[in-house]
Amino acid sequence: MVTEAPEIRIVDQYRVACDGSEGALGHPRVWLQIPAEQGWVECPYCDCRIIHRDFEGKV
Repeated sequence: MVTEAPEIRIVDQYRVACDGSEGALGHPRVWLQIPAEQGWVECPYCDCRIIHRDFEGKV
C-alpha cells in the first residue's frame, strides 16, 4: 500500500484556514496560526503543511 505525501501550501499570511480542499471529502474548517519563529504549521485533520512564503525552501 502506498501512502500519499501530505499537501504543502505556501501562503502570505500567518493566520490561515484549512478545510481539506476536497469539497465533500474535506474536513471542518479550522483556523491555524503559523508561529513567526517556525514559519509553518500542520493541519491536525489532514496533515497539510502550510508554510509562510518567507520560510519557503528553509523548512
